[in-house]
Amino acid sequence: MVTYMIDKILNYKTVSIKDKIDRLLELDANMYTELGSDSTKIERLEAKKKSKVIYRAIKTLNKDLGEMLLKNPC
Repeated sequence: MVTYMIDKILNYKTVSIKDKIDRLLELDANMYTELGSDSTKIERLEAKKKSKVIYRAIKTLNKDLGEMLLKNPC
């Protein structure tokens, strides 16, 4: 599901690069807000994996920002 949303955002034709990055970061933030104190360790690890996929997508739009996010994950 996340890869579908990433592809959809990256393929927008009339949206600026900044807006695409903002939408990808919003997708990442929403994923973490759905985690709660009752989330399992596996669910948290899955969220981190999905974040890396999102950060790699951001790297295709802005290399410096993407590298920074990949080097300093949450």
